[in-house]
Amino acid sequence: MFKKILALSLAVLMVSGLMIGFTSCSGGNEDFKVGFIFLHDENSTYDKNFIDAANAAAAALGLTKDQVIMKVDIDEGPECYDAAVELVEEGCDLIFADSFGHEDFIIQAAEEYPAVQFCHATGTKAHTKKLPNFHNAFASIYEGRYIAGIAAGMKLKEMIDAGEFTAEEAKIGYVAAWPYAEVISGYTSFFLGVRSIVPTATMQVEYTNSWFDIALEKTAAETLIAANCKLISQHADSEGAPKACETAGVPNVAYNINTSSIAPNTALISSKINWVPYMTMIIEKTMAGKGNEIPYDWCGGFNEGAVALTELNTAVAAEGTQEAIDAAIAAFKAGEIKVFDTSKFTVGGQTLTEYLADVDTDANFTKDTNVIHDGYFDESASDKRSAPYFDIIIDGITVPAAN
Repeated sequence: MFKKILALSLAVLMVSGLMIGFTSCSGGNEDFKVGFIFLHDENSTYDKNFIDAANAAAAALGLTKDQVIMKVDIDEGPECYDAAVELVEEGCDLIFADSFGHEDFIIQAAEEYPAVQFCHATGTKAHTKKLPNFHNAFASIYEGRYIAGIAAGMKLKEMIDAGEFTAEEAKIGYVAAWPYAEVISGYTSFFLGVRSIVPTATMQVEYTNSWFDIALEKTAAETLIAANCKLISQHADSEGAPKACETAGVPNVAYNINTSSIAPNTALISSKINWVPYMTMIIEKTMAGKGNEIPYDWCGGFNEGAVALTELNTAVAAEGTQEAIDAAIAAFKAGEIKVFDTSKFTVGGQTLTEYLADVDTDANFTKDTNVIHDGYFDESASDKRSAPYFDIIIDGITVPAAN
């Protein structure tokens, strides 16, 4: 009789689409809880990308709403530690934080609560701290930005071929949050993607010194447009720059979300990190009691489904762009493209043959590891760390003078 009842229950769950949830939360995992700490709320495209991934992973694994606790608008200060402690006290077995400045406070909590697993995006210290319950993660988003650069380059070429400006006037702009390696790596890879199509392209960068500020990002984009930039991209978390581009009629490449709904006449495409594979992995391992098997550093790419591009806005994109994107993704999956191929850029007119990067971060940010080999800068290497360390200003890119 029991078997018949169980079979009937399973059938009902399968029909209703809840089979994954049933299997994942059985076997003693009903008490499992995961907590998330986000720098902003869903108004930030950066945080929304994480929030959507967390919800998707939890749903796929059958976690209930009571098993997922999210804290938003947590600054990069002691309030992050407080939020982590609150999540521990609420019974969380796994806690994830999403911003670079959260790291030291998450480490503090990890040291005080060794029975809880702590994971953190964009951090740099897990591989040197070697705590069994503290882990960093990122993705090779520079590959996605490079492909977004290809789409941008094809649009520039279309405009050049149409006589809108000359190849020598192909200047692009970039709204950048901070002069950090993560941002520099991103805008450099985007620029190199553009130059793979338009070798004469140059780029001007404007920093906002904020991850999320609608007004500052809008102003930065307007400054770049006034400086005759023909296309704008960004590593910033609001709709400020895309809206400025839509008003001015300047093509735009955004980050994390599809902006074609707010900029239908100018939005091209966006690159994004898909955090679902990582979120799924850390939840599964922690539920299975194998949290210490989570890598100190995890960096997924196209093969892991961790790097993605939003849908191409074909109303704006140049003809043949989707085919070029598909070919580039296939080449990345096959290991045929190295974004930071040192034969493709110079620094002060010279080709780099070696470069000491700050990989093993210390208080003085000492440059400690040569990251150039076999003709390319090995960014976010699996045997080094997941967070970017490319911090070079290459020829063709201009940035504001240091204060």
